[in-house]
Amino acid sequence: MSPAQPAAVPTLGSPAAAELSPSVERRLGEAIMVQGRRDPEYINDADLSQYLNEMGRKIAAFAPGGAPQVDVFGVRNPVVNAFAMPGGFIGVQTGLIVLAGAESELAGVVAHEIAHVTQRHIARGLTQQTQGGHLALATLVAAILAAMIPGGGQAAMGIAAFGQAAMIDRQLGFSRDAEQEADRTGVEMLRKAGYDPNGMALMFGRLMNASSLNEGRGGGVYATTHPLSIQRMTDMQNRIRQYPSGKFQGSDEFWFVRAKARVLQALDPRALRQALDQLEEEARAPGGQAGAGESAPRRVAAWYGVSLAALARQDPAAAAAALQQAQSFKISSPYLDLQKIDIDIANRQYAAALTAAQAGNKRWPSRRSFALRVSQTLQGTNKDREAVTFLQAQIKRWPNEEPDFYKMLAVSQDRLGESIAAKQSMAAYYERVGALPAAVTQLQQARAQSQDFYVQSQIDGQIRTLTTKISDDRRLLERFK
Repeated sequence: MSPAQPAAVPTLGSPAAAELSPSVERRLGEAIMVQGRRDPEYINDADLSQYLNEMGRKIAAFAPGGAPQVDVFGVRNPVVNAFAMPGGFIGVQTGLIVLAGAESELAGVVAHEIAHVTQRHIARGLTQQTQGGHLALATLVAAILAAMIPGGGQAAMGIAAFGQAAMIDRQLGFSRDAEQEADRTGVEMLRKAGYDPNGMALMFGRLMNASSLNEGRGGGVYATTHPLSIQRMTDMQNRIRQYPSGKFQGSDEFWFVRAKARVLQALDPRALRQALDQLEEEARAPGGQAGAGESAPRRVAAWYGVSLAALARQDPAAAAAALQQAQSFKISSPYLDLQKIDIDIANRQYAAALTAAQAGNKRWPSRRSFALRVSQTLQGTNKDREAVTFLQAQIKRWPNEEPDFYKMLAVSQDRLGESIAAKQSMAAYYERVGALPAAVTQLQQARAQSQDFYVQSQIDGQIRTLTTKISDDRRLLERFK
């Protein structure tokens, strides 16, 4: 008798695309992210961003109907949660990363959230909710519109954008069918992307357990936004059992990201001390001699986390000692090389930091973090002309992936007395983080300083493009008030 085939993924139908097309939904998500990047919980960390986005895009490549545009970002919050926003923006809170026991478990949640995007559950929910009023979205949109008024950019600075985004996620109240569809679509993408599909079921169990243990204390937020049930768990497990068996190898980088997330979410001395204790316990866990056994990468990453926590406590000597413990395992990792650079910077040993950063940039050319460290140390040693040349090369290579390159370029240009170029670079930075009114202001200031007709004409064109985009965005947002 042939084995049973997985049940077909249910299709919930068109979400009235005329009311909220993919392009409109994307612009709404981009507008929310402008506020989000001002949220203190937003994590502007090149390593975490690169890791989460590579994971998200790897999974999204296997979406039914073609890969959607997804942007995955970290949120500094110990509460176990993840949420999908309009347009493919997915927030993953540090509490969820720390809870995960393997890379496939974290990838399982990301896959589930991407499935909500690909199946257009968010668009459908927003269309339905806006017809009857959507308080969280209306509140957030009002703050975004206030920030778009010239001179009003600071008015909405204090809003907890991701708290509002998570509230929107909760108000959408995905149906049981939508959650099951996201499970089935997500686990299929997960498997095809090369992750162990069992990771989704294991994480499901962890989330159910976290929900019951933390009920009333905020720890079960994911369970309230994505209601968990034994029925969903059983359906998922049955589906996974019907897949052909295979070997799946997780990335060691997951453990370093997890250790970093544990430190990043510790916002006060008590929480940092607790994180340090947890990391030390994990680092000293039984597992044989340094470098032996499958536990080695996890222990190395834990020592790396201990070093991070020590540096966060402004104790570079302790950070160096913990890093030495990590290095004794003889496991190569860009995270260890980056930590050595950061310890040198903390000790104001800029020459050593620059040498190490340049070496790391050659050894790990795909890691934007090393390029950022090279720029930082060049500026720290007052080599601004070299910094400008280097940053311009990085911008040519990564024109949109790392907005901080433009901001750092502006700093060095300003130090060199290139005021007009500095303002243009800052405008490029603001444009890439979505703060278009601030970009226009920088360009207007640059134009007022320039006496060059060609430069003035170029800037005029940029201003016209941005002001048109601001007007279009304002009209779009007015629909969701």
